[in-house]
Amino acid sequence: MFFRSFFDENLAHMSYLVGCQRTGEAIVIDPARNVEPYLRTAKKEGLTITAATETHIHADFVSGARQLAKECGAVLYLSDEGDENWKYLYLNDVQHVLVKDGSTFKIGNVEFQVIHTPGHTPESISFLLTDLGGGSVEPMGIFSGDFVFVGDIGRPDLLEKAAGIVGTSDIGARQMFRSLKKFKALPDFLQVWPAHGAGSACGKALGAVPASTVGYEKRNNWALQIEDEEQFVKTLLTGQPEPPKYFAMMKHLNKVGPAYAASERIPVIAGADQLKELPADTVLIDTRPSADYAKAHFSGSINIPFNKSFTNWAGWLVKYDQDIVLIAQGEQLDDIRKALASIGLDRVVGLIEPSTALATPQSVEKYEEIDVHQLQQLLGDESYYLVDVRNQAEWDEGRIQGANHFMLGTLPDRMQQLPQGMTYVMQCRSGARSAIAASLLQAGGFKNVLNVKGGYLEWTRAGLPVVK
Repeated sequence: MFFRSFFDENLAHMSYLVGCQRTGEAIVIDPARNVEPYLRTAKKEGLTITAATETHIHADFVSGARQLAKECGAVLYLSDEGDENWKYLYLNDVQHVLVKDGSTFKIGNVEFQVIHTPGHTPESISFLLTDLGGGSVEPMGIFSGDFVFVGDIGRPDLLEKAAGIVGTSDIGARQMFRSLKKFKALPDFLQVWPAHGAGSACGKALGAVPASTVGYEKRNNWALQIEDEEQFVKTLLTGQPEPPKYFAMMKHLNKVGPAYAASERIPVIAGADQLKELPADTVLIDTRPSADYAKAHFSGSINIPFNKSFTNWAGWLVKYDQDIVLIAQGEQLDDIRKALASIGLDRVVGLIEPSTALATPQSVEKYEEIDVHQLQQLLGDESYYLVDVRNQAEWDEGRIQGANHFMLGTLPDRMQQLPQGMTYVMQCRSGARSAIAASLLQAGGFKNVLNVKGGYLEWTRAGLPVVK
């Protein structure tokens, strides 16, 4: 048997290629939209991708299952669990097999047994893998999807918070409690291969280790220590992070059938004057580091630095009906475009180099940064308005006296709540999210903006007072 895992650090997403070396067949579990790594690895190993599967209808990335069906003729093994609201709607376009609890299928001499594990979503399934070709009659491990992570479990509140389906959080939490009983009954030696790691918003405390075992999780995963259902439900639903705004769109796209990956060339914009001619709803994303952006940027652009958090914040802040123009180095275009495409943001219509965008001085602006001691001197001055853009859990744990809470992802929709005519002081945990927030405010017409370097962390390190 051949086994290879793939990790997308932008989405903290794990996917897997499993092949039977005797027959040359292979399957991809929970594939990302960019299928090139799977195709490249399969070719190198002398395998042909004949199948793909996913543990549930994902909400945080565009699935590559349909793409593999098109490019490889892969048969899709998809969940038939859940009610009519959780059925795939593009099955007429692909070869497919619908599976339920207890179903089994083989890829060469590798067997997969389906276990229905609802809680994160109603249709969620896991797969027990047995290498029959290696002579084993016992399973080797479980592909747990967003059911069990390393040190955590899948959150059940996404349907209610992201998709707006009222009342599903409590139902999902109780389903998760029952599903975990199935997990506890599995042999301790089984490996656990989850679909996400640390940094994903699909749970609240995911570990950074890429794999685990059933026995280790039984001993160390907090969710497997609670025997009382009511206590479990309360604990599971408390402290979950805000789900990114794009999750609802991802759920929809993966249900109805995501578009096939685009490959059109992106035109390069030759002059900054052309930016002024773009339709008003076009979003200009400057992908440079925030320190460079702060010193000089094209007026009206927003700053989402191209790093591990780029995809998440693009999903929060960019609308799916907006055209996108990137202010970025040309050599980064393919990587940035793939990151955006991974969550279905396909409407990239132009690229302009930073030096070109900044070539017209009258179209360039900046903002200043201050340290925490300068911030302390400003507190109490009614001409300054302190905006804390951290998430709710961070805010609840402690905050600076006089701060006003506007979680970064909700800021574009709440700008009308800001008082007029102030100097806006932006603050987060470290200064990274508040830099994005500073760009949003300036692009929205609030020009007098300051960013706090080091943020709340530096404030507490300096021993300055907090409210808890």
